[in-house]
Amino acid sequence: MSLSSPITNSIKNNISCLSFQPKNILIEIYERLYNRFGPQHWWPADSPFEVMVGAILTQNTNWQNVEKSIRNIREAGLLDARLLLKNKKKIPELVKPSGYYRLKAERLVNFLQFFVNKYDADVDRLKKIKTEKLRQDLLGVKGIGPETADSILLYALNRPVFVIDAYTRRIFIRHKIIDERFKYEEIRKFFEENLPADFRLYNEYHALLVKLGKIFCKKNEPLCNSCPLFNLFSKP
Repeated sequence: MSLSSPITNSIKNNISCLSFQPKNILIEIYERLYNRFGPQHWWPADSPFEVMVGAILTQNTNWQNVEKSIRNIREAGLLDARLLLKNKKKIPELVKPSGYYRLKAERLVNFLQFFVNKYDADVDRLKKIKTEKLRQDLLGVKGIGPETADSILLYALNRPVFVIDAYTRRIFIRHKIIDERFKYEEIRKFFEENLPADFRLYNEYHALLVKLGKIFCKKNEPLCNSCPLFNLFSKP
């Protein structure tokens, strides 16, 4: 029996009358993944600030390593933007489990200075800024690229911005839905222009794609025959 998702029902209401293929194939992918994996409950964090820290530390590493770093920060009593910035010399050691720890410490300090100096370390102030303006502000912080900025917007601030990562690119290129030459912004717009602007949907969809990429659509030796998206374009 198919799992019932309120988000899926919402999407169906929005696009059931449309026959434009990108919309149809995107909802088909979402339904298949949701039915197979169920809700993913992303992002695992206790506060928006913790999500922001995690989004910076998760670059080029797995989440288990990020959790260790965040645990170090929490146990040091520094999971607060102002306190962490005041103790910035401790950051490299605290985030060491995340790998590339000196570089990530530098990027985290850059973000902390931005968050504290420009927004007074106040998440509510961030929430008052329009999405595109805030996105440009984040991209102006040295070390924060589109994926990290969009992760902060989506998972910390509930903005309907679709996060594009290596899993998403790999999955959609292999199914020939996008071209290898597509740049980050082109792929993001592909999703956002063909799906309702619903942060809950984008949250769940991205998390499901990550799940698929880790289990089935691996970089090497993908498990295509048992993949939930096998025969995606076959007609019933």
